[in-house]
Amino acid sequence: MKKNRILILILVLAAILRLWKLSSVPVSLFGDELDVGYQAYSILKTGRDYYGNFMPIHFHSLAEWRTPFYLYSVVPTVAMFGISPLGVRLPAAIFGIGGVWALYLLVLEMTRDRRIALISSFVLAISPWHIQYSRAAFEVSELLFFLILGLYFFLKAMKKGQWFWVSAVFLALTPWIYSTAKFFTPLLLTFLVLVWGKQIFSLRRKYLVWAIMAFVLIGAPIAYSTVFGGGTERFGYISVFSDPTTESEVGTARQNDARVRGEMGEGLSPTLIDRSLHNKFVYWGGHVLKNYLQPFSSDFLFIRGDPNLRHSIEGMGEFYVVDAAVLLVGLILIYGWKIEKRYKYLILFWIFAGVIPASITRDGGNHATRLILILPPLVLIVSYGISMLSRLWLFVYGVLLLVCFVFYQHNFWYHNPWYSERWWHAGFEQSVHSVRELQGMYDTVLISTANEPPWVFFAAWYEYPPREWQLNFPIGNDVELANLGKVSHIDKFYFGSLGVGLYDMGKVLNSTMLYMASAKEVNVNLIAEPERVPDDLVLLKAIAYPSGEPAFYLFSGR
Repeated sequence: MKKNRILILILVLAAILRLWKLSSVPVSLFGDELDVGYQAYSILKTGRDYYGNFMPIHFHSLAEWRTPFYLYSVVPTVAMFGISPLGVRLPAAIFGIGGVWALYLLVLEMTRDRRIALISSFVLAISPWHIQYSRAAFEVSELLFFLILGLYFFLKAMKKGQWFWVSAVFLALTPWIYSTAKFFTPLLLTFLVLVWGKQIFSLRRKYLVWAIMAFVLIGAPIAYSTVFGGGTERFGYISVFSDPTTESEVGTARQNDARVRGEMGEGLSPTLIDRSLHNKFVYWGGHVLKNYLQPFSSDFLFIRGDPNLRHSIEGMGEFYVVDAAVLLVGLILIYGWKIEKRYKYLILFWIFAGVIPASITRDGGNHATRLILILPPLVLIVSYGISMLSRLWLFVYGVLLLVCFVFYQHNFWYHNPWYSERWWHAGFEQSVHSVRELQGMYDTVLISTANEPPWVFFAAWYEYPPREWQLNFPIGNDVELANLGKVSHIDKFYFGSLGVGLYDMGKVLNSTMLYMASAKEVNVNLIAEPERVPDDLVLLKAIAYPSGEPAFYLFSGR
């Protein structure tokens, strides 16, 4: 009972860290989150994505084709809370809390040691990596929840076969959640069959049949859509093998070799050695190897993390710095860990295979979203390392962890909202809401394209009727607008840029036009210096970032 109370306290802590101020931290919904929200809103209202596809397996979004499971998970919360931070992020937070509980179950099943299971759940509960992704509409907290439970029920099935179909359901759903699972899950299944094959094929036939049927029924549609639908389009864009710089990099390397040999002029002919050492296969291989090794660096794990401030906060690794010591202890002592040898193989396989999907993408070496697959096994090794500390060293570790945690929390709640305000696309919400309030007074509303592509920000924050959006999709629906040239539009809302500075805007705009301008177009802080607004221009509203710096302006002509 005492240990159950400890688990409950850990889950309460996990819930607080994932739910507290979820509507305001991070500071805004960024573009991908709004895409999720508007897709869910479109499904809720019409049963179709915002391109008009009925209940799709892959969602057609502006920039890519998206895996569907998280988007469908968001439909109920969007129905309750609208396209809002709570409506879009709440499922990620819930799955994040569930992941803490699921890891406890898996570790207890593997180790039969409730102490290590509790430590593992605690380490995951306060993990900066896990918290970051549980507080935004990323699919990966849901992915880890399903993956961990899939493995948990697999291990239970090796003792009681009736759980085998449940494991198959959870694992078959992982490719529906996030694209890295399309690579990792087949590798994991191959490993499980190779290592547990004898036990698997000794199960009662009906358990095998149920599991195979469940896996095929759930896995076949996403596999078909990935191969023959839009599921591979995103990978084709981010893959190392489609990097458009490959040819120029190889050509430059061959040219440098020729210059070193003293050759001059144009049209240099590479030698056999040049071709052997500098070609696309060597370039790809070097890039993949670098990406494969980078996630294991102290820079990524403990010092800087992912440079994208949506994925990691400023000056913070994916783990606390103090965890480096216990991770090392766990790795050194793992050989003597008194658990079944196959479980050790599983942990190590999970880590070394978990980085493969990220390693074959262009920026995958420090991309925390694609690399989050390795978080649970690393947490398990950290937890084992903690369990092996003497009382004195455990006290020292606890004090240092508390210091790290306090600094992390201070940074997360006080500094990071300002540091990351542009990464989270702050300012769009207030700007679009203001446009909605004012648009009735104007015949033409122009939304600037000088910053981020504005279509999904407008559609989601405006909550534009999805049926109308589907029928009159603005991208490609171009018209010629006086003084602006060709711009896309829907109804009286036009998406383009004036292409002029502050002091020429009044020459283009008139009193019937409302313009939502990016601050970088204006290039003057009109919040601090409103007197600099030209006489032929009306500043209706200035929208600031949380830091007070200008984000957008609403203008009209006179």
